[in-house]
Amino acid sequence: MVVQSQRDMAGLVRIGKVVGMTLQKMLAEVRPGITTGELDALGTELLKKEGAKSAPILMYKFPGTTCISINDEAAHGIPGNRVVQVGDLVNIDVSAELDGYYADTAATLPILPVTGVKQKLADVAQAALQKGISVATAGNKVNEIGRAMEGVVRGAGFTVIRDLPGHGVGRKLHESPSVPGFYNPKLKDVLKEGMVLTIEPFVSTKAKHIFTDKDGWTLKTPDGSPAAQYEHTVIITKGAPILITQV
Repeated sequence: MVVQSQRDMAGLVRIGKVVGMTLQKMLAEVRPGITTGELDALGTELLKKEGAKSAPILMYKFPGTTCISINDEAAHGIPGNRVVQVGDLVNIDVSAELDGYYADTAATLPILPVTGVKQKLADVAQAALQKGISVATAGNKVNEIGRAMEGVVRGAGFTVIRDLPGHGVGRKLHESPSVPGFYNPKLKDVLKEGMVLTIEPFVSTKAKHIFTDKDGWTLKTPDGSPAAQYEHTVIITKGAPILITQV
């Protein structure tokens, strides 16, 4: 969507704060021995307290309030009985709706001690997100975000998962335009003031694509290589974007 009024801005900032705080409180509870279902129950409680609704449930009837993906699960992991272990990469993705507005955010947490490669993977994904945000300015092409993020990822010797782009958001969870994590010269979309987007690099040690697991939801790397993702919802301005999910 494109912000049209102060009401739009206030609604987006409010839901952005809700999902951002929910993510941070869930991350604070991640530890060896906790199940992904227990983490999701916390997310359910926090969103309900704020009057927000899980976007994955609302839009797609996803079998969980949040998506929790571990190691080679790049996205859409179903919360359940899986126990978090030392050495895991745990990704939590929180998206929700409140008063007709949507926001979406995610982060990957290494459960220490982890291998150096896994730690580097998480660090590079976070650095790629910051680099993508730095070029998300009105007047730039959307594909400049992907160019910036891909440069960070490839420079570290890793790969961008090409099947999982960022996207427009605001009135629905997924809107146009697509915001790939790599440079696509064919994309001609230009960033406009007031546009609401998610910026979210999906990074792997080797994989460039994913497949859907037999559960019908979880997206995994075909070679078992670990993946990491960070995400913010932003509002485009003539300068630095507004990170509505940053708390």
